Amino acid sequence: MEILRVENLTKLYGSGENEVRALDDVSFSVGKGEFVAVIGPSGSGKSTLLHTLGGVDRPTSGKVFVDGIDVYAQNEEKLAVFRRQKVGLIYQFYNLIPVFNVVENLSLPVLMDGKKVDEAFLNELLEGLSLSDRKTNLPNQLSGGQQQRVSIGRALINRPAIVLADEPTGNLDSKTSQEIVHLLKDSNERYGQTLIVITHDMSIASQANRIITIEDGRITKDSAS
Repeated sequence: MEILRVENLTKLYGSGENEVRALDDVSFSVGKGEFVAVIGPSGSGKSTLLHTLGGVDRPTSGKVFVDGIDVYAQNEEKLAVFRRQKVGLIYQFYNLIPVFNVVENLSLPVLMDGKKVDEAFLNELLEGLSLSDRKTNLPNQLSGGQQQRVSIGRALINRPAIVLADEPTGNLDSKTSQEIVHLLKDSNERYGQTLIVITHDMSIASQANRIITIEDGRITKDSAS
């Protein structure tokens, strides 16, 4: 079952001689439950692609469909709701709220929609992320790996259609990186979570079901790993 479809996606920055074609007529689809790694050299368009898929960066042309929704046909208000409910975003630099504890940071997407947190699922995530004993800790009381675990939980709390991770291990040591990749794979398998990871690390990419290679804003290879 298709969860994501990208049609002729193009993103331009600047104009005239200064024009940069960050994405150049990109098209592909992703099935529900797939684990896809997107690789390519620095400046190839990987992060631009991820931000465009997540409703963060509006494309110059082309379409993105997530769970049947034409993402950029929505107005800004609906687009903000879409980002909270349909997409889980994980960044290299955790983006946690410094004055919120672990539970508050993890629960934030649900609370922003004025909904009640599913306590059973929250506790399941905390246990799976090895954070059950850190519930009341602030971000500055956590290691880098623990902070990234919180950001993963925050991405999963709304049970989004798709999880997008931008270099999620780029700020971590190799041992912690492998732990984070294991957690992402576990969420992919346990919850049937569709996962797209931007990475330059082939040891991470090789654990995905599929690898998409981007160079100069275009897909140059798309194959099972």
